[in-house]
Amino acid sequence: MSRPARLSVGVVSAGRVGAVLGAALTRAGHTVTAVSAVSRDSLRRAEQLLPDAAILPPDQVAAVADLVLLAIPDDALPGMVRGLAAAGALRKGQIVVHTCGAHGVEVLDPAIEHGALGLALHPVMTFTGREEDLHRIAACSFGVTAADGDEVAWNVAEALVVEMGAEPVRVPAAARPLYHTALAHGANHLVTLVGECVDLLRDSGVATPERLLAPLLSAALDNALRHGDRALTGPVARGDAGTVARHVRVLAEQAPHMLPAYRALAMRTVGRATEAGLLRPDLAPDVTAAIEEETP
Repeated sequence: MSRPARLSVGVVSAGRVGAVLGAALTRAGHTVTAVSAVSRDSLRRAEQLLPDAAILPPDQVAAVADLVLLAIPDDALPGMVRGLAAAGALRKGQIVVHTCGAHGVEVLDPAIEHGALGLALHPVMTFTGREEDLHRIAACSFGVTAADGDEVAWNVAEALVVEMGAEPVRVPAAARPLYHTALAHGANHLVTLVGECVDLLRDSGVATPERLLAPLLSAALDNALRHGDRALTGPVARGDAGTVARHVRVLAEQAPHMLPAYRALAMRTVGRATEAGLLRPDLAPDVTAAIEEETP
């Protein structure tokens, strides 16, 4: 794998992702020369993680960089790329990288038309925007995408990720939407699910629900990643329709806003537990009926 030359890096912008990846590239030997930052938090991150970088508007950041790192929200990316290209901030020989999970390299077409090399490097990690994220990068993967058939571009993308201490995983451009949907469904909805569990436990009188949940959920996640659907436990997988019905009733009475999510996940669990051979087929109809039980 070829090692990229030492590059001057411009970061747009100093959000949680951009500031940390800029610091990771600095640690790898590159130089972050400029960064865009507007909010108080982004200015603080730039000062802490990229102290030697000049604070400039996005077009000036891009103009002075060999590698332009676009670490901005998915929906803002197309307009930013078009704007930088129209401003003449992108040129032949630059590497233009974005960090969005849902987009491939097609969103960088205005940069590519100016002769830049377009790459998508999506870190599969949640960021705090603090220095500890630099250590977490070593344990994460990046979904990397380059132009189909351009092996040099793929190699450059992978080399940049390896330099930051992470593991590159090739994701074809056509697969990016499904890839990102999977990650968001797992990570984002997991946070929502855990939050709702914490709320229910607190409502039941448990003073420290996080301490109660931590070993249980950590073990469940570890088992799921190791064993797949065979890790399923609980009343749905066992076929305890009576217990499931009690869950539905108590949620209908005390947390009706959580009942639709419980029902949807329980129904998915019926299907997966049945396919895995955990839920006996003769018990599945009773469990399904309990999940769908009408409530007042």
